[in-house]
Amino acid sequence: MEWIKLIGIFIILLGFLFKLDTIAVVVFAAFATALVSGIPIMDFLEAFGQAFVENRLVTIFLLTLPMIGLSERFGLRQQAVILIRKIKGMTPGKFLTLYMAIREIAGLLGIRISGHPQFVRPIVNPMTQAAATKYGDISDKDKEELKARAAANENYANFYGQNTFVAASGVLLIAGTLRDLNYDVSEASIVQYSLIVAVIALVLAAISNMLYDRKLAKKYGITKDGDLNNDTDN
Repeated sequence: MEWIKLIGIFIILLGFLFKLDTIAVVVFAAFATALVSGIPIMDFLEAFGQAFVENRLVTIFLLTLPMIGLSERFGLRQQAVILIRKIKGMTPGKFLTLYMAIREIAGLLGIRISGHPQFVRPIVNPMTQAAATKYGDISDKDKEELKARAAANENYANFYGQNTFVAASGVLLIAGTLRDLNYDVSEASIVQYSLIVAVIALVLAAISNMLYDRKLAKKYGITKDGDLNNDTDN
């Protein structure tokens, strides 16, 4: 009856299948596995608590969520929008390219910028939408595409820029794994090639953003001077 100890896996599969609360499913699966394995409840709770304490740093990001919510409530989003509207000639594509460049430079310096919930949603996306006001009242579809582009540029910068810092965990992991496989590599060489890839990603993203700006300008009748062409409405 040793197979009964695999009941935890079965519970997790059912939980994910019926889209139940992930944390509750995992905890219940662990508890069920401990019961069928003959582990005393107090021993299970002790091991569970010890694992939580040892990995408590993983949950620190939860503390940033209330802070971001308060910042939004007291005008963070509005001030970001006002700043972008003051910059003459700023377009969604230019802003996203600039953000991606800043994001990659931050990665190069080992500075971690929080991702989608803490930074893109409350700051980057509103600033992108504000830059699009030069096109007038854009459609809901285009607004959703701008949201997607803001998220995509964040992903590009994070993915291709995270290994440009010599002490990044990914760089250390790659170097250590390759050395174990008898490859003569150094962290600096990994960063060197990562930088090349990051620059290529930035250039491709900049081209894509520029083409998207041209698409919006053509769709909403923006002239070379940056003014709306009223003839397109007739």
